[in-house]
Amino acid sequence: MSNILRRGRLASTPDEDIMEFTSSMKSDKWIFDADIMVDFAHTIMLKEQGIIKEEACSRILRGLLRIREEGIEKLDHTYEDIHISLESRLIDMVGEDVGGRMHSGRSRNDEVATCIRLTLREEMLALMEELHVLRNTLCSLAAENIETLMPGFTHLQHAQPTTLAHHLIAHMDALGRDMDRLRSAYSRVNLCPLGAAAFASTGFNIDRERTRQLLGFDGLVENSMDAVSSRDFLIEGTAVLTNLVINLSKMAEELVIWSTSEFAFIELDDRYASTSSIMPQKKNPDTAELLRGKSGVVVGSLMALVTTCKALPLSYNRDLQEATPNMWKAMETARSSVRMMEGMIRTMKINKEVTASKSVMGFTTATELADTLVRVTGIPFRTAHQIVGVLARGEEDVHMQQIDAVADKVLGVKLSSKGLTEEMICEALDPISNIKKRKVIGGPAFEEMEQAIMRRKRTMQQEDKEISALKNGSEASLNALVELVKRYIKHDQCDQQM
Repeated sequence: MSNILRRGRLASTPDEDIMEFTSSMKSDKWIFDADIMVDFAHTIMLKEQGIIKEEACSRILRGLLRIREEGIEKLDHTYEDIHISLESRLIDMVGEDVGGRMHSGRSRNDEVATCIRLTLREEMLALMEELHVLRNTLCSLAAENIETLMPGFTHLQHAQPTTLAHHLIAHMDALGRDMDRLRSAYSRVNLCPLGAAAFASTGFNIDRERTRQLLGFDGLVENSMDAVSSRDFLIEGTAVLTNLVINLSKMAEELVIWSTSEFAFIELDDRYASTSSIMPQKKNPDTAELLRGKSGVVVGSLMALVTTCKALPLSYNRDLQEATPNMWKAMETARSSVRMMEGMIRTMKINKEVTASKSVMGFTTATELADTLVRVTGIPFRTAHQIVGVLARGEEDVHMQQIDAVADKVLGVKLSSKGLTEEMICEALDPISNIKKRKVIGGPAFEEMEQAIMRRKRTMQQEDKEISALKNGSEASLNALVELVKRYIKHDQCDQQM
């Protein structure tokens, strides 16, 4: 049949090159199922409002159900988008007198905005689940390594002794803020623009609340111009993903560094590594490197999205067609990155003897030694900092004799005369003693880390319940919609048999 969209106003058909340039069919695969669900809800609402008859409603729903079962491959991909291709297929199946009524009171503008939000909602829920698994893995590994010593770093230089648990919880907490941002963004995604039509709503007596309820949205994007033209939810969502992959990239960088012979803190599982085509001894952390690199895909998607949406006048503009694929690319990359990171963390081998031996390399206990001089002798911290700094220039072990010699030059007095003993110095230089002293909330002391992990486990349990509630609510709404569609179809079939 002729193009159902162009046959009225337009007299000529675009050539293949123009169609390739203007078509969104390649990226519309993301919203195929959502488009069917939106059509289900809109059609049922039209019938309930008396805009179409029950028989037409049932035949439309039956056709849509068949199209859903056939899949997107059966649609005509020469159309410019999935919405017209799907409607054309429906009209082929049930005739224009029936199928041509489905689009009453609706535009592609509000239709596509609803499909995007519906699809993004499901993707965000899936990402929440995957991110929750990663954070659980970090928490579990931390619980197993509360007493695993390692050096902490600033400027990638050995700084102070800490524990692997302390380090892992730092990453877990950063990802927790990503989860908070994701859930907050979800609340602004899960709003329904359907019923806004092209931009000025419609003269048909539609019920926007009914379609909102059928599709399981939490509320409406009320203003009809805002509903069709706004893509701030895409920008916000991609910004959240950008922050997430930047955090993952930091973790990936550490896995790459820690895998080197110079560090040798960990060994990645073979599944996440590759070897050289020429050097048979090589075990390369390729998955971590790729994860680090793929963060650029998400950052680039955000920049492309922001640039596309910049300075667009109200209301709808076709430029927005180019905005959505960036979200899908970013989401696909972020989700796979989360899964890869979880697998690497869960399966990596930790070389605890190496991390412990290197926990004191580079005089990492210097800060505690300075603190001890302050606590015991009462000298100012800045003076203690100077004394220990001078000691750090040497390569020999620090003992009472060296400290007294430096203190005598700096202060004109030996610190042994102020109560400092060799035993106190040894305790200050012991990495375990260092860590045990750091009982401040958020510090690496063993008891504090045990409490910190317990607090996070309780938080994770609550988080799991909240994610499940969001997912179950979404699934229940869409499942109920499909069941309602089937009841309409079955009722119509019964009427025909009578």
